Amino acid sequence: MTLLGSAGNLALLAFKFLAAVLGHSTAMLADAIHSLSDFITDIIVLVFVGISSKPKDDTHDFGHGKYETLATAIIGCALMCVGVGLFVDGVSKVYGFYAGTVVLEKPGMIALVAALVSIAVKELLFHVTRRVGLSQQSPAVVANAWHHRSDALSSVATAIGIGGAIAFGASWRVLDPMAAAIVSLLIMRVAWTITVPALQELLENSLPEEQKRRILDIVTENGKVSNPHNLYTRKIGSTTAIELHIRVDGRMSVDEAHALTTGIERRLRAEFGQNTHIMLHIEPLKEEMW
Repeated sequence: MTLLGSAGNLALLAFKFLAAVLGHSTAMLADAIHSLSDFITDIIVLVFVGISSKPKDDTHDFGHGKYETLATAIIGCALMCVGVGLFVDGVSKVYGFYAGTVVLEKPGMIALVAALVSIAVKELLFHVTRRVGLSQQSPAVVANAWHHRSDALSSVATAIGIGGAIAFGASWRVLDPMAAAIVSLLIMRVAWTITVPALQELLENSLPEEQKRRILDIVTENGKVSNPHNLYTRKIGSTTAIELHIRVDGRMSVDEAHALTTGIERRLRAEFGQNTHIMLHIEPLKEEMW
């Protein structure tokens, strides 16, 4: 899927740069630079997600899932940089236009066509990539899907600005940087929602409270388990890690205890994914609990 996105980004990138030059459009040039950032993040996803799918080895006992988390954080930071850059550029052009220090050129029709094509292609890539990312539980692929959406939004702003400049004349050319500044705020918001969870995961944040409560509910479904405690949770890429202490009747046989923990692990993996890392520590009930 990322290969398809990369091919689409590369084709759009070439078309946009050509349209920017032939159409004398600074807005389309900015849009082309945004597409360039998409292409770069596609490469990051291809490299890092490929690494994260590798099984555990002698130097990575928990696998390579954090590489995908790192890729997600990089994509989010790239989105934030693009959003900030577009905002600063748009605001400075609006200010310069009204101050009389900036003259905005009339863009050519080819620039408008490029913007409309970009909207259609990038919106399609967003829906397809997001569907694949959700089905594979890959945060990096989902993050890359939102990067496609941000490029589509950027092209919407570009199309409005170019269309207004072509249709209404020189006094309306300021629509381009105005729309770009507004959309850049949406891009930064998406970047924030992508980057913060990735950074929290890299800093070993626990799972949300509702998920931890669900873990305890699953563990205590069996009446033979008492006093679950010392619950430790985290994410390793798209994989969940759960460590927990439980108490059982000290007179329980090893076979019974093994069957009990196997059942708990099966129910947890049915809820959180078959690759969930689970470590259950069994302790005997204290005498006063018997």
